[in-house]
Amino acid sequence: MIKQAIIPLAGLGTRLLPLTSVFAKELLPINGKPGIEYILEECIDAGVKEIIFIISKKKMMIKKYFYSDKFYKNVIKKKKDPKIIEEYNKILKYKKMIKFVYQNKPKGTGDAVLKTKKFIKDKYFLMLLPDDLIMKHNCSKSMISAHKKHKSSVMASMKVEKKSVSRWGIYNLSKKVSKNNFIIKEVVEKPTIKNAPSNKAVIGRYILPKTIFDKLLNQKPGKGGEIHITDAIQSLINENEKFIAHNFTGKYLDCGTMNGFIKSNIEINKL
Repeated sequence: MIKQAIIPLAGLGTRLLPLTSVFAKELLPINGKPGIEYILEECIDAGVKEIIFIISKKKMMIKKYFYSDKFYKNVIKKKKDPKIIEEYNKILKYKKMIKFVYQNKPKGTGDAVLKTKKFIKDKYFLMLLPDDLIMKHNCSKSMISAHKKHKSSVMASMKVEKKSVSRWGIYNLSKKVSKNNFIIKEVVEKPTIKNAPSNKAVIGRYILPKTIFDKLLNQKPGKGGEIHITDAIQSLINENEKFIAHNFTGKYLDCGTMNGFIKSNIEINKL
């Protein structure tokens, strides 16, 4: 069973400027609820017991959100509003599950993952990227089912427009192993349209092996001078580590761009 999840939150959110010049993008409300809470709910529903947030000193607002006990207690003492009490109890529940680690220099997702090395206990762990919301069906839960069945690492998969492949990690798949699950032959980080092996993209859900830390420790920077988790995954694939691409059935919402953020508010309101 997957009991731990990590969530990289140290990014500056430049695609959501000017909002993110004063506010952490993960706390921006989506249909009245901070985006990060959708991710937390997905984790809890999937059976995760501990969640590791990777933040930077510039994103301390996120930690403060879960540690505003004095503020809530003062408000509740004055108003005794049941809705405020409910919100406070929910945040207290989240706080018990969350650990914080720090990535103060933006060196890429692989570097962020490496910061969690000493906290990961089991052979596999879950990673979720907060820009990617998957609604209606719990993607993490269905990936954990695939992980149990195939005893391997699993990554969420979705077809994207060919013109947008340079935004994603892109798969080359070898064979189907079960309904909605395929063996990954190759994964390339942000390829050009010309060099993309397909239009099947990694969406922000990963079940990763603990062995990935050994690769990340010695990995050289890739595109943009960053340490990419995709490159470490490919190194493991080259050593015959099995990775499954899982075609999820939920509704995907991209919250990492201004247009996507606006559309996500509209779409979630319809659900």
